[in-house]
Amino acid sequence: MTVRIYVPGDASARSVGADEVAAVLAAEARSRGASVQIVRNGSRGLFWLEPLVEVETPAGRTAYGPVDAVEVPGLFEAGFLEGGEHRARIGRIEEHPWFAKQDRLCFARVGVTDPVSCSDYEAHGGLRGLRNALAMSGADVVKTITESGLRGRGGAAFPTGIKWNTVLQTAASQKYVVCNADEGDSGTFSDRMIMEGDPLVLVEGMTIAGVATGATKGYIYLRSEYPDAERTLLAAIANARLHGILGENVLGSGKAFDIEVRRGAGAYICGEETSLLESLEGKRGMVRFKPPVPAISGLFGKPTVINNVITFASAPIILDRSAAYYRDYGVGRSQGTLPIQLTGNIRHGGLVEKAFGVTLRELLYDYGGGSASGRPIKAVQVGGPLGAYIPASQFDLPLDYEAFAAAGAMVGHGGIVVFDDTADMAKLARYAMEFCAIESCGKCTPCRIGSTRGFKVIDRIVAGRDRDANTALLRDLCDTMLNGSLCALGGMTPFPVLSALKHFPEDFGLPRNALAAAA
Repeated sequence: MTVRIYVPGDASARSVGADEVAAVLAAEARSRGASVQIVRNGSRGLFWLEPLVEVETPAGRTAYGPVDAVEVPGLFEAGFLEGGEHRARIGRIEEHPWFAKQDRLCFARVGVTDPVSCSDYEAHGGLRGLRNALAMSGADVVKTITESGLRGRGGAAFPTGIKWNTVLQTAASQKYVVCNADEGDSGTFSDRMIMEGDPLVLVEGMTIAGVATGATKGYIYLRSEYPDAERTLLAAIANARLHGILGENVLGSGKAFDIEVRRGAGAYICGEETSLLESLEGKRGMVRFKPPVPAISGLFGKPTVINNVITFASAPIILDRSAAYYRDYGVGRSQGTLPIQLTGNIRHGGLVEKAFGVTLRELLYDYGGGSASGRPIKAVQVGGPLGAYIPASQFDLPLDYEAFAAAGAMVGHGGIVVFDDTADMAKLARYAMEFCAIESCGKCTPCRIGSTRGFKVIDRIVAGRDRDANTALLRDLCDTMLNGSLCALGGMTPFPVLSALKHFPEDFGLPRNALAAAA
């Protein structure tokens, strides 16, 4: 009997030796005359246990991790093909405390299936949402997405149903669906994990958007730093065409939709939707003035649905299980689930998918296990390099778009970067300004000039040069960037700067009480 062995093939697992483990497993099995099939699946998201090997036994899949290549002979000696005992034996991943309490909707198949197998995808619930969508009118599909409460998971949190409805209602000879896969925020990797671990859910979600709005052509604008994702996406798209999921006659419906992958050049600003469209058209990635919004005049001047990977990956389960099913997860106007990425100085880094409402403290300690250094966690930055620094006193803040906004922060793409008490928040604030100066497209003055002046003003404050006047100047500069920038890059760079100044004034050489009063 052939035994299936799952070894993650995504970038995170490969970076710690998964390829070598897979090769040694195959060689060892051959030398022992054991019949095995090695499947390169996606990572389950428990990064500290990678490479995580799972074996399909009569009692279910049994996990071992982390597995080093030199330990493979010992695994065979321990009878791991039958789920035997070994120091790396974990048991069923679904029963692991870190995994068991998650709400895996988008990531339900990641780590479970062969990422590029259409039959495996369909056997695990795939395509049910698309089949339902094909049997509905476009207006009813858009109504279902609207009623689910799904908001854009890329950072702006704009209601997805409103965007899709605008494209549906705009008459045009050609419409487009564009996936923003330019995942450039620090500490974020959920898009990559979907594209490497379950790319067909992205294909299905984009196709649902296409048939709902009348678009027949889709583009995935992919971050150039993701070669593994590109390879997996291209294989998945080719298989989807062979199985009739993409093409002139989607699943025999008579409706057409197809997808191309386009690689970005690596500019952070191209994560902004209008810069992305400029780049996709072959031009320099610079922000466009709005209006018109892309839903009315987007790619090549045509109505365009533009969402990020996780937004599209959320659509199939909504069309499969209903809007109410999805809406019942979450709190307030933050409905559904969010894949949360734990990184930085954290003991158990990885990906947790939970309904909105989970607190930062739960994520940092129940899932993350505290800091990797063992020192107290001083602050976290949520939402990428432009997110605010949240101090330990606010760790009971629930993950909720409105609650975060009220606290002067943002959920963004769900990336959480952890810093212990040795972090210098003034240096991190300076980095935010310098990052903006390097990545600015240069179209508007507040962003282009303000960011360059910003880190120089921070340097003067830290050096003790006329601190009061320079602190006031920094605040004025941040106010100009907040209110005068053309897009979120310049408009949000002040968030980390002002939050560091507010919560950690001593790192700037400033008295805590005076600044707290001024804040």
